Amino acid sequence: MDSASFSGILLGIALIIGAIFIGGEIHNFWNLPGIMIVIGGTIAATFVTFQLKDVLRAFKAAAFVFREKKRDPNDMVETMVELCTMTRRQGLIAIGKIEFQDGNAFLRKACNLIADGSKEDNIRDTLNIEIESLKQRHLIIQDIFRKMATYSPAFGMIGTLIGLVQMLSRLSNPETIGPAMAVALLTTFYGVLLANLIFLPIAGKLKDRTLNEVIMLETIFEGAISILNDNNPLSLYDKLSAFIPESERRPLSRTGTGKNFK
Repeated sequence: MDSASFSGILLGIALIIGAIFIGGEIHNFWNLPGIMIVIGGTIAATFVTFQLKDVLRAFKAAAFVFREKKRDPNDMVETMVELCTMTRRQGLIAIGKIEFQDGNAFLRKACNLIADGSKEDNIRDTLNIEIESLKQRHLIIQDIFRKMATYSPAFGMIGTLIGLVQMLSRLSNPETIGPAMAVALLTTFYGVLLANLIFLPIAGKLKDRTLNEVIMLETIFEGAISILNDNNPLSLYDKLSAFIPESERRPLSRTGTGKNFK
């Protein structure tokens, strides 16, 4: 589990609830019709904007934010160096028989293309299409949450307007104006809270995950081309390490652990 994401949301909720308790009573901030307007309206508008399959994929991705940790690009660099070493000893066809521990489909495809004797241009085109397709899919999911962050405050304002209309219809009883105004403002509170504590942070986290995933794919891509051109392991390590900040780079193992292979 990604403890940073989970802890961040819990901390935000705890601070807001704590501030409410200090300044008043928690039940004053509960309004079921307002919640229905904000959440229901946001989801409805999202379904209008995007295809159902994309929205469902986005909700699954939201769970992914809390469930998975980022992969270490050093592991992928190490894997590509080991593959390079293997091909120099056993030939390019050897990597077509390897099974990988994490079941990486992109790496499997790259190895198959090399083992099948594909031309460099064909490998470049095939892998580039995969990378661009992944970027587009992830951008759609991120855009869904950014749009939801736009919709929720808007529906919060709609709920506030509904509450104000209901309040103005009861002006004959001045004692009800204050409580009615408070209830009317709650929907705006719900909308802003959802946008800034849930939807925008999830979109930001998914963007970070996308960048990490793209780095992994680019590492495989550059490694595959280098292996095809019979680059030596040390040069390959130096080349692929450029994807990783210098302070986070792992020294090259001279023996190769093979831990990423079955």
